[in-house]
Amino acid sequence: MKKAVVLVLLLTVSLSRLTAQTKIENVILITTDGLRWQEVFQGMDPVLANDRAFNQGDSAGIYKAFWAEDAATRRAKLLPFFWSTISKTGQLYGNRAFGNKVNNANPHWFSYPGYSELITGFGDEKINSNEYPPNPHVTVLEFLHKQPAYKNKIAVFGAWDAFDRIVNEERSGIPVISAFDPVGGKNPTANERLINQLQKDVFKPWDNHECLDVFTHYAAMENLKVRKPKVMQISYGETDEWAHAGMYKNYLNAAHQLDKWIGDIWAFVQSDPQYKNKTAILITTDHGRGDKVKEEWKHHGSKIEGADEIWIAVLAPGIEAKGEVKVPMQLQQQQVAQTLARFLGQKYTADHPIAPELKEIWTK
Repeated sequence: MKKAVVLVLLLTVSLSRLTAQTKIENVILITTDGLRWQEVFQGMDPVLANDRAFNQGDSAGIYKAFWAEDAATRRAKLLPFFWSTISKTGQLYGNRAFGNKVNNANPHWFSYPGYSELITGFGDEKINSNEYPPNPHVTVLEFLHKQPAYKNKIAVFGAWDAFDRIVNEERSGIPVISAFDPVGGKNPTANERLINQLQKDVFKPWDNHECLDVFTHYAAMENLKVRKPKVMQISYGETDEWAHAGMYKNYLNAAHQLDKWIGDIWAFVQSDPQYKNKTAILITTDHGRGDKVKEEWKHHGSKIEGADEIWIAVLAPGIEAKGEVKVPMQLQQQQVAQTLARFLGQKYTADHPIAPELKEIWTK
């Protein structure tokens, strides 16, 4: 009898330790603007790579970097971190070849409505312009910022200047570093001073509205290392900008670079005591792009078929390593906000409707 009691106690202690080890205390939300599910799950598109209108005169270079006969090898060449680490220890949703669908709930299928849906849990049809004023809805970030545990421990970095309005920086009190905003506040580190100087001097292909992703990435990484936020959003933009320009080579290179940077974020997270085995990372996009009519890969919006088709990837301690989920289902972008809150043991509430979390992450 005593042996049985001791065994039960040992099991209880072991389970409690496991629970403690897998408790999530931090969340990083990563987005890359307009990266299609087609490239995520199928790799480079040979039709676009062969088209002189899109390949920037270097079809051979695209093929050398990213081509393989089968889709599994192609996608791994394009996104090696996705198809090694995430596919083995995380979860990926949105491969429509298996009926696994993720869609915008908002009816507009472009950036401001998509990002708003993502962090408010509400695909509000009234938010219908990229020039929309500051978000009237309390985002999950603002909700968390009101909680003592997360007050002044939330940071947002976005390549596009509209994130000030999407997050409603003024009302929420959350610091948003968007486009060419200086980083580091009143006491920037040496790295932040360098970033600020480079941003002043760099060529600005999209004027002051959007910076190159390299600045957003390194500013966010420095903040993560030095200021240690509990919740962070990092939103990259080049995949969308190069697609609109019809530059398929640049689009693929931007996606490939993003994959490396996500790998760097994960490597840091797993090396730092505050974050190791206590951090969930959600990765997604704001909208899809056209594909049925190949020229429409450049575009999105409600008139472009397939522009509401997106994808979601998750890395988090304590969840089942499902990899590429091939079960038919229908998920929506608006479920991400409550999912983010659930990872932190919170229930996100606001005055607007909020979609339920992605239960599939936790169910068998």
